[in-house]
Amino acid sequence: MQFNTINLIREHQPLVYCMTNLVVANYTANGLLALGASPLMSLNPAEAAEIPRFAQALLLNIGTLNGSDVEAMSLAGQSANQVGIPVVLDPVGVGATQCRRAAVQRLLAEVQFALIRGNAGEIATLAGIDWQAKGVDAGCGEADPVLAAKRVAERYRCVVALSGATDVISDGVQVAKITNGTPLLPRVTGSGCLLGAVCAAFAGVVEKTDYFQACVEACTLYAVAGELAAAGLLPTQTGSFCTALLDQLAAVSAQQVCQRVEVSYV
Repeated sequence: MQFNTINLIREHQPLVYCMTNLVVANYTANGLLALGASPLMSLNPAEAAEIPRFAQALLLNIGTLNGSDVEAMSLAGQSANQVGIPVVLDPVGVGATQCRRAAVQRLLAEVQFALIRGNAGEIATLAGIDWQAKGVDAGCGEADPVLAAKRVAERYRCVVALSGATDVISDGVQVAKITNGTPLLPRVTGSGCLLGAVCAAFAGVVEKTDYFQACVEACTLYAVAGELAAAGLLPTQTGSFCTALLDQLAAVSAQQVCQRVEVSYV
């Protein structure tokens, strides 16, 4: 398996337009910069349709919705569809409230997404599978994550990345499982949101036909960077890990990922 897309990101420095939540905006921007991409953070409706014309990818993250955010996201998403850049949806806590469900339903109706990235609870909710979510956390359930990812991918004609102890990536036909990672990743607020932005950067430097493979590469590299960042740290050193993850996103190489990769196709 090749992991050359990270080299394209560092060479071309794709501009990723992030319409993300206030909790994670700073960490997401720094994570993209560490990776080699260029972040642009804005939720302003007045420029939402304009920025996709010069960006290489768009991230829509509903973590902390405010009054005009969904309108701005819809405008940006439709503009991105018109110019042909990939749009990534992070449906944070979609099962938690009716407001979030309505926002995601609107975006899915008005925007064609290249990728949906979420935790098990979020993807299960989109798949219509019973799941006991806990706010914006993954919660618990007995559903098959492969089935959930495939169902959402088929329904919305996109790639789906379900994040967890084992990441599941599917385009509705192909399925990859990634077992790299560290228990420290979910201990950092915004680690999943940053992964959505990383996926957007990877999608922004490849052709549409390569989105599935780019997503597998993005999630694998991110998990390996987490492993390297966690090396030598105690389970309680979440602050140190938070900074170390940014350092590893800047330093990790395609060769290191190839040496540590734990990906299977089913």
